[in-house]
Amino acid sequence: MKILVYSVLLLGLSMSCSADEKDATLTQKPIQVTVNQPESNSEGAFATASGKLVSKNSVNVSTRMMGYITGLRAEVGQNVSAGQLLVSINSTDIQAKGGQANAQISQAQANFNIAKKDYDRFSNLYKSQSASQKELDDMRARYEMAKAGLDAAQAMKSEVNAQYRYTNVTAPISGVITAKYAEQGDMASPGMPILTIESPSALQAQVLVSEQNIILVQQGMPVKITLKSTNQVLTGTVAEISKSSANTGGQYMVKINVSDSKNLLSGMFVNVQFPFKNTGKSNQDFQEGVVIPKSALVENGQLTGVYTVSSSNTAILRWVKVGKNFGDQVEILSGLNAKEPYIVSAQGKLYNGAKVTK
Repeated sequence: MKILVYSVLLLGLSMSCSADEKDATLTQKPIQVTVNQPESNSEGAFATASGKLVSKNSVNVSTRMMGYITGLRAEVGQNVSAGQLLVSINSTDIQAKGGQANAQISQAQANFNIAKKDYDRFSNLYKSQSASQKELDDMRARYEMAKAGLDAAQAMKSEVNAQYRYTNVTAPISGVITAKYAEQGDMASPGMPILTIESPSALQAQVLVSEQNIILVQQGMPVKITLKSTNQVLTGTVAEISKSSANTGGQYMVKINVSDSKNLLSGMFVNVQFPFKNTGKSNQDFQEGVVIPKSALVENGQLTGVYTVSSSNTAILRWVKVGKNFGDQVEILSGLNAKEPYIVSAQGKLYNGAKVTK
């Protein structure tokens, strides 16, 4: 009998508590929240691509001569000016050829002087009918051969002088030395790069775009560029669009001029966002531009979510898949529709089913 009484009392208390909790839930004051709507690039959608910054003006410094490097006045990170001497190549062989060319010029000049005097003499003798036509023709031929020999010797000297210029390699452009492939004492070969010079004042973003999106990219299109390291957002303009993917693994190279490259370095990784206008076609394979602030995300272990608002004004935690970062915003790949409102901030602790008010 006592057990039955206790059971009835416990049941009554339990029902009383449940009723109180239900009443507390019903009478709970709604949490004030700020709701936002993904704009989804109101004009349509966007595509993203990754790449890096490269110098628009980049040259490899090399020589047309083979020889030992006797002087290398350059270090990585050094600023150089156009025309500045950077590399010196051993010129012993060229000096020997220059001596030979000078000797040949002297010999050819002596032969030319003698041939010219003989030709002038026989010309006068022929006028006075003291020499035959054949003798004059022989002297003329000898004179022309001597003149040709002198021209050949002088041309050889000019070639040696041109090779002298390649023993001293100067900077073709002003910029910064970004790579060094040889050291003093190494053997330089024709066409072998010795240094790389880049001009940091003009940088481009080079990205690879898929074949589904490349047909929508247009020259002159404005884009957003986000630095992966700092999340800094820049603007840019599409400058070049490759029409072949043969050498880029099925994707197409797009080069973008960066509006403000100050304090940026070549080689920095970037994300580029291409905005596309909505044409109304259902077969376009680019993704909707759902981008939300990072502050709206909720982290739970390895899961990422965002609170949305139901039709009954309650908070619902929606798990999402995030993509690339664009400054203080993040791309949502799935889990949130482009026209679905989400909670940006709340004046209280949110949970599933919590009453909210906008």
